[in-house]
Amino acid sequence: MADVLDLLRAQHARIEELFGEVMHASGPARQERFDDLVRLLAVHETAEEEVVHPRGRGSGGVGDPVIDARLAEEQDAKRQLAQLADLGTDHPGFHDQLLALRTAVLMHAKREERYEFPYLERNLDPQERERMGTALLTAERFAPTRPHPGVESAVGNVLAGPPLAVVDRVRDAIRDAMR
Repeated sequence: MADVLDLLRAQHARIEELFGEVMHASGPARQERFDDLVRLLAVHETAEEEVVHPRGRGSGGVGDPVIDARLAEEQDAKRQLAQLADLGTDHPGFHDQLLALRTAVLMHAKREERYEFPYLERNLDPQERERMGTALLTAERFAPTRPHPGVESAVGNVLAGPPLAVVDRVRDAIRDAMR
């Protein structure tokens, strides 16, 4: 069992690594690294929206305005990521748009680590953070693998996530078979 905050920090680091790999790759390798980035960002954000952000809401939490700001950032990132996926890694504007997305995503992660994570560390005991870690990993297993802007709430993800995940995973399998 792993602490949810340790899992999230490790994923934030992996996301940063993948951005670098995409930026420095070319041809089919760039597409493969980008597909990995899309998948990780999609499942990571969905799981955060289902498991982590709800714990920060309400009285005694980090506060609704902080959570609302993180959800707005996630919605913007999903929109940008979907646009990049539609654009394609070979498009002349891909690199510049990828840099803009990278800046937004890494700032978002820093804000989570600065504003949300300390609250969770102070107010949840290690066993609760481990239970949340298990819940996060479970949510990721059933999360969509592509960005779906407009689905940023826990309820929205629970209702729309599984059908979107099935469609996404079928698309992923077809894409992978074509390589």
